[in-house]
Amino acid sequence: SFKPDAKRFSDEELKKMEDAKAPVARPTDTAQLRRMRENFMRNQGPATLIREMAEKEGAVALLSANPRGHDGTLFVQGPSVRNAYDPKSPESITDIVITYEDYLSLCRLAKAGIPVKLDVDVQTAFYNSDTKGYNVVAEIKGSDPKLKDEVVMLGGHLDSWQGSTGATDNAAGCAVMMEAVRILKTLGVKPRRTIRIALWSGEEQGLHGSRGYVKNHFGDQNTMVLKPDHAKFSAYYNIDNGTGKVRGIYLQGNEKVKDIFSEWLKPFHDLGAKTVTLSNTGGTDHQAFDAVGLPGFQFIQDPIEYDTRTHHTNMDSYDHLISDDLKQIATIVASFVYNTAMRDEKLPRKDLPKVK
Repeated sequence: SFKPDAKRFSDEELKKMEDAKAPVARPTDTAQLRRMRENFMRNQGPATLIREMAEKEGAVALLSANPRGHDGTLFVQGPSVRNAYDPKSPESITDIVITYEDYLSLCRLAKAGIPVKLDVDVQTAFYNSDTKGYNVVAEIKGSDPKLKDEVVMLGGHLDSWQGSTGATDNAAGCAVMMEAVRILKTLGVKPRRTIRIALWSGEEQGLHGSRGYVKNHFGDQNTMVLKPDHAKFSAYYNIDNGTGKVRGIYLQGNEKVKDIFSEWLKPFHDLGAKTVTLSNTGGTDHQAFDAVGLPGFQFIQDPIEYDTRTHHTNMDSYDHLISDDLKQIATIVASFVYNTAMRDEKLPRKDLPKVK
């Protein structure tokens, strides 16, 4: 590669985000969403066919490599079979990820007609005695008699991918959210609304922890049948994009909060956080709240080497965290949470999603 693995957002990239127009609403029709998922699975077809062929031929294992990985970085994946996390699903063939350089060496030997022999010792187990997910939840009780039953939430997900210890995905997010709460407790502030932190499970399997929590407490995204606490909710803030410092916030298309968030970011301009974009960002737990019409937000973070080195790889370890960036994140999150808890009104919302 002729590009550096690690980078921060340039002024030009942040300006482009700032100028983005409101995103097109995602489909809420369950049949349409099902078709989208089916199309995604069809695009995974070649990998599925290779596995099926290998099993029919009696192969004991597959060797896989990802060309994105180099210099010892392994991009590891989960099983590609449909419903892989269903305890009743059949076991998938053993799939061993090896470095791209080793993979190509084996290919060259095979093409040259030189027999390749591998000694493989793989020991795995499927745990299905307890298939529940467990969220960790704590809160600072609100102090205002009229607003204490309303809630402001912040969180990140506890579960990580199997290649390493999950430092940037997402121990960092959990750590900074706990630090934000510690800051508020240390300052002795008395938030008007209740501040609640949640560390989610099952995010990597499909946002199961946050979606289950939202369904149990606020509403069902499939039917849009809402619970009473839906009306008492102000906002949810999420961190799940690595170790990079906050550069701003994604509005998820909620134009009504743009001026509010722009004002809240002003004290942090000298720390590099000033961008407010109408754009959506996906793939993490704020979507569970947004799906039922609740204000849910993910902060813009410098990518550092998240996509090039650490996301779902064997490099996702403590050594790839930047402590100064994490301190900056915790400070800004604590401020946003506190400001949300102290407003006279809840944060304004988008229109409720419609079920067709």
